[in-house]
Amino acid sequence: MAMETLLLAGLGGALIGLLLTLFGGGGSVLATPWLIYVVGLTDTHAAIGTSAAAVAVNASIGLAAQSRAGRVKWPCAITFGIAGLAGALVGAQLAKQVDGDALLMWFAIAMIAIAGSMLIPKKSDGDPAVRLTPPMVLKLAPVGLIAGLAAGFFGIGGGFLIAPGLMASTGMTLANAGASSLVSVSLFGGATSLSYAASGQLIWPLFGALVVGGAGGTLAALPLAKLLEKRTAIARTIFALMVIAVAIFILLD
Repeated sequence: MAMETLLLAGLGGALIGLLLTLFGGGGSVLATPWLIYVVGLTDTHAAIGTSAAAVAVNASIGLAAQSRAGRVKWPCAITFGIAGLAGALVGAQLAKQVDGDALLMWFAIAMIAIAGSMLIPKKSDGDPAVRLTPPMVLKLAPVGLIAGLAAGFFGIGGGFLIAPGLMASTGMTLANAGASSLVSVSLFGGATSLSYAASGQLIWPLFGALVVGGAGGTLAALPLAKLLEKRTAIARTIFALMVIAVAIFILLD
């Protein structure tokens, strides 16, 4: 594989890591379009499988940091993640049966939905001391299954579904939901990428470039995050509009 191709993939990883650190969920949705339209990967399924693997690794790194900070509600997060894991495996298997062009069209529609969710004002109210209860499991499991199915089908982290789903099912705060969602993002991305890897549709050199670039982008975003603290809403809106623009380009193409 040409060095230029790996450098482009690394640059995309850096951009995605930067955006994920600054804005939270939603940044990983740009990984597949980057691999297809910038890096030049012609196989849509391979692009989805490769990007899902990189998302899983980046989410795991973020999860370790959030766990040390004590923000992860592990019982709720694990219940949600286990239910969604089955959905992710089914979603990935279904996606591999869909024609690449049709899958890319549906992916673009999902991008618009994700961007739309990012434009909705976020509330931080909730119970920071929430604990898992039997009735709560009955709410978490079906929502987790649906989120996993979407994440597996589109090869995305699913954070835009997971965090709201955790909040609605448990009443936890936005901060706890964002941190806890990384458990599911890691599981869903890992399951999706393993499914594609088993079919020979994961490009390992590009995966490595995305991960290395993502780490660099995360480090670069840390000082920028402080500068954007008072302008997060505006910056998030601009980012969401950018995602919509990319999705429209894909649909027109």
